[in-house]
Amino acid sequence: MGYFVTVEPGVKLFVEDINPGGSKTIVFLHGWPLSHKQFEYQFDVLPSMGYRCIGIDWRGFGNSDKPMSGYTFDRLADDIRIVIGQLQLDNFALVGHSTGGSIAIRYMSRHKGYGVSKLVLIDAAAPTGFSAETADKLLNDTVNDRPKMIQGVTDTFFFQYITPQFSEWFFQMGLQAAGWSTASVIILLRDEKLDADLPKIDAPTLIIHGIHDKVIPFAQAQELNRKIRNSQLVPFLYSGHGAFWEERNKFNLLLKQFI
Repeated sequence: MGYFVTVEPGVKLFVEDINPGGSKTIVFLHGWPLSHKQFEYQFDVLPSMGYRCIGIDWRGFGNSDKPMSGYTFDRLADDIRIVIGQLQLDNFALVGHSTGGSIAIRYMSRHKGYGVSKLVLIDAAAPTGFSAETADKLLNDTVNDRPKMIQGVTDTFFFQYITPQFSEWFFQMGLQAAGWSTASVIILLRDEKLDADLPKIDAPTLIIHGIHDKVIPFAQAQELNRKIRNSQLVPFLYSGHGAFWEERNKFNLLLKQFI
């Protein structure tokens, strides 16, 4: 079922809550510029294994409200904390992909990992996000021809072959975001770093990263592994930036085993 949670006056986040009666809860944080729908191939499988799967669209993306402000790691993490509180979640696994991984890291440090029993970071945009050069090009493309920018991101996202239909589905997901929120998060990924957050993470952490990732280099996953206590790194040998889809069977099994 889907519903909205108010995180501040005039700002509601969309939450997809699948199998609410499940024995163990997994909260999914999507990547930029996508939505919770990117985890379709987890939501198809994990609920039938008994998991409750919750996908949250962050402000500015997917079906959530799209205010002009609030695109900082602190505010995005606070939004998640409010949703967790409203849903009264505890002892759940937090799964973040790319920028969703960055938000998850800030949630863990800022909110002392409230309610999180296990953390999973997939191709996380951390400790750094975009270089100034990459960010400036993406920004320029976003303000002048956002559809072309999103198509470019889609084209470099995967190592595995994707069909034209899959590419179109992914592209449409990116278009659901607002232009201003898309641009604001590029600036966020350029300007904010997460090095200071990493030593504050206590929960057992699984780091999954495609070795062919062209968006966030594999070396960053190795750095996360060094700096997060109680973490393990599993390289995905046949994935780019989309390990959750490119090796979905392996990914879903690994998630199940870890949780």
